Amino acid sequence: MKRRSFLKGTLATGAAAVAVNAGLLTPSTVLAAWNKEAFTAKSTDAALTGVYGSSATAASGDIQLKAPAIAENGAVTPVTVDATGMAGVESIAILASKNPIPLVATYAFSGAGLGFASTRIKMGETMNVIAVVKAGGKLYKAEQEVKVTIGGCGG
Repeated sequence: MKRRSFLKGTLATGAAAVAVNAGLLTPSTVLAAWNKEAFTAKSTDAALTGVYGSSATAASGDIQLKAPAIAENGAVTPVTVDATGMAGVESIAILASKNPIPLVATYAFSGAGLGFASTRIKMGETMNVIAVVKAGGKLYKAEQEVKVTIGGCGG
């Protein structure tokens, strides 16, 4: 090992140790807040209440939920929510109705953010995928059934 590399590594380790001891790198300040009530809920209504304080939603044609009609591999099902046609999108939540924990993801937008989210979700069986968009203080939803096959054999 070269002397300069050794000195740089020693300096970096020392600085990190000082920051930890001073309380500057504690998990409470480094990690994001976790909505325990929403992410441990066992039903879609309870999860929505945990996220938004209400589970009352209205269907909307302005939300485009794209998911495959038949997912050959439930472990990596692609889901896209496009609400760019709606004004004032504040957040998007994606739920899988029959999963043990239905809330899959939440996305928060600020200011001039566009209401668009894309992810891959895990599904154990055929179920409805639900996208809930909060815009203008109201909740809107789109829903689509996704059939999960076992190994692509239609089982």
